[in-house]
Amino acid sequence: MNKSNPAPDNLAAYDPVPNDLVAQADDAAARAAAALAAAQKEDGHWVFELEADATIPAEYILLRHYLGEPIDRPLEAGIARYLHRIQSETHGGWGLFHGGAFDISATIKAYFALKMIGDLPSAPHMERARTAIISAGGAEAANVFTRIQLALFGAGSWDAVPTLPAELILLPRWFPIHLSKMSYWARTVIVPLLVLAVKRPLARNARGVRVDELFTGQPQPPVSKAAQTKWLWAKGFNMLDRLLKAGDALWPKKLRQRAIDRCAAWVDERINGEDGLGAIYPAMANSVMMYDCLGYAEDHPMRSAARHSVDRLLIRRDDGEIYCQPCVSPVWDTALAAHAMLEAGGPEAEMRAGTALAWLKERQVLDVAGDWADERPGVRPGGWAFQYNNAHYPDVDDTAVVVMAMERAKQPLALGHAYDEAIARGVEWTAGLQSRNGGWGAFDADNSHHYLNNIPFADHGALLDPPTVDVSARCISMLAQCGEPAGSARMQAALAYLEQDQLADGSWFGRWGVNYIYGTWSALCALNAAGADGQGPVVRKAADWLVTIQNPDGGWGEDCESYALDYHGYTPAPSTASQTAWAVLGLMAAGEVESEAVAGGVGWLIAHQEADGLWGQEYYTGGGFPRVFYLRYHGYPKYFGLWALARYRNLKRSNSRRVAWGM
Repeated sequence: MNKSNPAPDNLAAYDPVPNDLVAQADDAAARAAAALAAAQKEDGHWVFELEADATIPAEYILLRHYLGEPIDRPLEAGIARYLHRIQSETHGGWGLFHGGAFDISATIKAYFALKMIGDLPSAPHMERARTAIISAGGAEAANVFTRIQLALFGAGSWDAVPTLPAELILLPRWFPIHLSKMSYWARTVIVPLLVLAVKRPLARNARGVRVDELFTGQPQPPVSKAAQTKWLWAKGFNMLDRLLKAGDALWPKKLRQRAIDRCAAWVDERINGEDGLGAIYPAMANSVMMYDCLGYAEDHPMRSAARHSVDRLLIRRDDGEIYCQPCVSPVWDTALAAHAMLEAGGPEAEMRAGTALAWLKERQVLDVAGDWADERPGVRPGGWAFQYNNAHYPDVDDTAVVVMAMERAKQPLALGHAYDEAIARGVEWTAGLQSRNGGWGAFDADNSHHYLNNIPFADHGALLDPPTVDVSARCISMLAQCGEPAGSARMQAALAYLEQDQLADGSWFGRWGVNYIYGTWSALCALNAAGADGQGPVVRKAADWLVTIQNPDGGWGEDCESYALDYHGYTPAPSTASQTAWAVLGLMAAGEVESEAVAGGVGWLIAHQEADGLWGQEYYTGGGFPRVFYLRYHGYPKYFGLWALARYRNLKRSNSRRVAWGM
């Protein structure tokens, strides 16, 4: 095994492959399937915690104080306990993922929330955080969203925030800056924010808490240029921002009111009941504050639904900790868990998968032409969303995974034609959102207006939803599994996109999972499903790369730091169950079932299976926005661990070593 990439020092080498590894994998898979079955909800779905960093629970505390809601001391104590635990002992602040480097914006929000709860600035943990903030440039160095949060509390100046005129919503689609050219998450966050930015409301903040001590008093630095790709675009947008600031008071009052009314109507249409605007926390919280500043009473149906949607994201743990999720992932969790149960096989596991698919079928969006239709007006709806309900924003990744689960279940579950229409509509919708370069974005087609990442507001670098390898690979897998000929025009375009995006070392970037392991697993599964030559250079380079980065203990791990702007490839990290499972699944898709590397990964999973039959992990292996926002999917180690072990057992016991499914 090539170990050209150094692995973490704390990893011991794995033992030689035991003779009874298949039997051990079979036993471990049976235990995992039973445990996963026990976690299934009564109506057939699975949903696991989805954890981000300190910013969401901190913002939740600030939202309550912004609205002037009654103090809930047990709730605040639970969130404080959570924030205390995840504060870094190394740098004194808060990072974006488990063990991550200091992040000034996350730390400012966590500090502000804890002070709002009642932690004294003189407390040792607060002093450590404040020292770290001041050393990093103070609150003046925060990102745009943190500057907005401070401005809403009168703790920072709106002059430090890039101008967001509400009139943006009135611009025609051909205009270079238009909401339809931005990603779904950007749209849902920005539209209510347009109202807040022009009205500039002030938080009720009954306790009068401020964080003046976090400012250095030095001149406000410009918004971070980390996301800018073209200096000329950046210079032009910065000049535009200065002009907008200078002329902000000159907007005609009737035009401004018309823009505000349009923003409110846009949010009303997409409020999504108690699942909230866009079903993501930042948009949901902004919608609540928008309704509040527009004078909506607390019992107004729109405001009430929006406010309740936020509380539905809270997680209350048995140990007293409380935190707020960025969103929920029931469709994603259910579809992936169903795949794992189908792989596990047997009457009980297959029955569990069947009830999951029935639950999923009812959540297909067939009657709402969401924002995606702006770019593809001739395509019929037919996708699935990530959350319980989010009809305006289904995504092709979830849709592809659901369709593949339904298609592969037809024979073992004797489904007949019960799912044919759901599968056909899912394939039709997904194929209809293919971008011109052959790939797929997550929510929209051709959302690749990269110049927009240069506007001052987009310092997070996540304004767009361009095609990515991981999502595209899932779509290729789905099309191939459903019978799409490898020689069809759309398949050829998709495969060409995939191959062109392979990096020189053989890996692929993973946009929605960490990172090159995730992207490479996804691509290898797609190439296998499409019938690619397993001995061809594309597959062999990828498989060889996975082997070179295997940890000495037999598992795989990768740090979120691999998303660094200055590309340096895979970043070694301790092995995790989810990343080990992805690597094993990817290698098996490349025909490496008999390899020492696969046996090592299977051995690692068996050795690290916990007493409950599943796997846990503190490390974040989900991608939100590279370098800005990461996710810890609590379900990932559980169903991917089962999936990898069951597939290994199945392939070792079959007459063929070829993976039969797209994933």
